[in-house]
Amino acid sequence: MNKQELIDAVAISADISKAAAGRALDGAIAAIKGTLKRGQTVTLVGFGTFYVGKRASRSGRNPRTGASIKIRAAKVPKFRAGKALKDSVN
Repeated sequence: MNKQELIDAVAISADISKAAAGRALDGAIAAIKGTLKRGQTVTLVGFGTFYVGKRASRSGRNPRTGASIKIRAAKVPKFRAGKALKDSVN
C-alpha cells in the first residue's frame, strides 16, 4: 500500500474527502516527525511505538575500493509493534 492508497482507505473509512484525509495524514506524519526530532516517543495504544534509537560509530569498508572507512554514530527512527498489531497479523 502506498500513500495514495492509504489516503483513499482513510477517506472511505472516515467518510471524509480525499483532500481532508490527505491533510490529516500529512499532519499526523509531521507530528510524529516533530516529536521524534525532539527525542521523545509516540505511543499509539494497540498499534505501536515510534522512538529514536542510537547507532554507535563503527568502521566499515568501501565496497568499490575496499578501503576502510569510519561510519559516524547516528540517531535512527525505530518502530516497535504493539500487541494488538502483532495479534492481528498472526
